[in-house]
Amino acid sequence: MNHTGHIAPGSPETPAGRLDPEPPPPGGVLWTTAGDIRSLLTLPAAFTMQVAHPAVGAGVDQYSVFRTDPWGRGERSLRSVMLWVYGGDEAAAEGRRVRRLHKEIRGTDTRGRRYHSLDPACYAWVHATGFPVAQYAGRYLFRRITPAQERQMYREWLRVGRILGLRDRDMPQTIEEFWPYYHRMLAEEIEPTKVARELVATDADLPRPEPASPALRLLLRLTWPLLRTGYLRFRAFVTVGYMPPDARAAIGLEWTPAQERRLRRFSTAVRLLVPLLPERLRYLPQARAARARWRAGTR
Repeated sequence: MNHTGHIAPGSPETPAGRLDPEPPPPGGVLWTTAGDIRSLLTLPAAFTMQVAHPAVGAGVDQYSVFRTDPWGRGERSLRSVMLWVYGGDEAAAEGRRVRRLHKEIRGTDTRGRRYHSLDPACYAWVHATGFPVAQYAGRYLFRRITPAQERQMYREWLRVGRILGLRDRDMPQTIEEFWPYYHRMLAEEIEPTKVARELVATDADLPRPEPASPALRLLLRLTWPLLRTGYLRFRAFVTVGYMPPDARAAIGLEWTPAQERRLRRFSTAVRLLVPLLPERLRYLPQARAARARWRAGTR
């Protein structure tokens, strides 16, 4: 642990007498946007940027169940992300759980270098990708935020990093420090890894979901070949579309003017329609519950 009281990657628990890092504040930028259903459209872009790092891609390729259980993995990951932002006292515990899960993930990356998943060089990149994606995709899906709100969002994103066990010295501490770091990573590290290419493929072997309802399971069995093709095309579309253009270029992803026009039309519809939904439909369950507790004056 460093002098700020933040836990070093891999530390199993918070030592006695030290306070857990605080999650983003209620009412902040992340509190408003992270649990909004529109943010679901941005997650594939961030994940693809993460696995475009040679070490992260190698770890996911070797250890993840994203090929055999993509729906379960996605649900568990989303639940974890929601706890980082809306979990209150549970946020730091979830951060420690995530670090324990990654403690034994190690190997050799695509460039022949030894890696450990909690090494700050790659662990910080996994965390960092969320900010440029949220900033870029937010212009399409949410109201354009002010420079002051953007700075606030970055400060809140630093809090998420501390929840995950990153030390302040592992993360750029200001936006002015972040962008040179981000562009250096794109220029020196990011590449079209095997996993990144799979995540934008429209012919991937995607297992069908297995919902609890027998009737729905039967319906999916009958319609999955058609639904699978449509889903993979849509996933590739939003993954590349909501990814910042410089990241697209670093990974070698193509994006045409016609696709950009389609994305703008789709995003405009989403941006206008989602705010008209009642909160029970607009926010994910964990976010909705946290917002209700906050309004009631409880954590």
